[in-house]
Amino acid sequence: MKKFLAWFFGIIAIIVLVLYLTDYNYILKGIRVVYLTGHTTAFIDDFKYFESETISASSNPQPWPKTSDYNTISATETLTKTNKEFGTVAFLIIKSDSIWYEKYAEGYSDSSQTNSFSMAKSVVSALLGKAIDDGYIKSLDQSVGDFYSEFKGTNLTVGDLSSMASGLNWDESYKNPFGITARAYYDDNLAETILNLKVVETPGKEYKYLSGNTELLAMVIQKAIQSTSMDLSTYLQESFWQPLGAENPALWQIDDENHRLVKAYCCIGSNARDFARFGKLYKDFGKWSGKQLLDSTFVAKSIRPRFKESTEYGYGFWLNKHEGKDVFAMRGILGQYVIVIPEDNVIIVRLGHHRGKKGDDSFSNDYYTYMEEAYKMLNAGS
Repeated sequence: MKKFLAWFFGIIAIIVLVLYLTDYNYILKGIRVVYLTGHTTAFIDDFKYFESETISASSNPQPWPKTSDYNTISATETLTKTNKEFGTVAFLIIKSDSIWYEKYAEGYSDSSQTNSFSMAKSVVSALLGKAIDDGYIKSLDQSVGDFYSEFKGTNLTVGDLSSMASGLNWDESYKNPFGITARAYYDDNLAETILNLKVVETPGKEYKYLSGNTELLAMVIQKAIQSTSMDLSTYLQESFWQPLGAENPALWQIDDENHRLVKAYCCIGSNARDFARFGKLYKDFGKWSGKQLLDSTFVAKSIRPRFKESTEYGYGFWLNKHEGKDVFAMRGILGQYVIVIPEDNVIIVRLGHHRGKKGDDSFSNDYYTYMEEAYKMLNAGS
């Protein structure tokens, strides 16, 4: 037994040494955060294991009003089954800007922080619009090379980053521990990883979903606003969290305590009610409580496809149709959704542990289930 243990720990020591020598030591953090906590992938509470910046609650909180028939209609049998199957912890239906139905599970509440995952991409795109409004960035057509010399002469624009048309050599693989996606999630000095990317395809020609686009976009915005001495989390707080009346503080994961670059392509810890505010803001074309927080033209452009061959994406938002009606959505990898159907003035928020399988299009089957069952409930209450 002693020989076996000596052999075993010797092998482990060699593996650890090799990981450090080859700069893959971030994998050890991934193992510690994921597998040693009983998980097999990133999870909705994993922000507890990373450094974060705090986004303070609004000093002028604006609670969502509730409809007169709030929570009088029960979830359908199918919705209940789906929520249980995929571990839904928050489900919210907002009708005409008032909460019509909400349900929480597993001890989560209307103030619980859970990971946004890629819903954060929509927030970063909103920050791009704000930076353009504020004059820090000229337009969607401004060159990324104006901010980072590594991309001079590539014709890559900030709009290409927001619309997922960069041509960067990022590998969007979630299962490869040696891939750039895992490195970005668990390693330190995220900027170094991003600035090593190369433009290998012509930017602005076609859609290709790459998380690295959003991270580089955030770095551009951060550099653009550097004269203000604000970091990106503070800019988010001042630009949206404060004026939108967010009731609770949020967290935004950073790469490490030394570099403090936000993981912009993911990882804002907040709740269903406060996430829903971005759905309402875009539904109302950038206006909130009578004030124009974002240019309406930018918002309209964001929630329409940039490429006719790729109707599922605009600028930071997912797009589809439901029964012939236009829908736009914020979306995270484990089934985090803020789904907006403007024609009916409906917003659906779902947060949870898992999502269903993808169908023939870019959306998983549970995404459609949440919409269909929410409408059955709404129709039952009308």
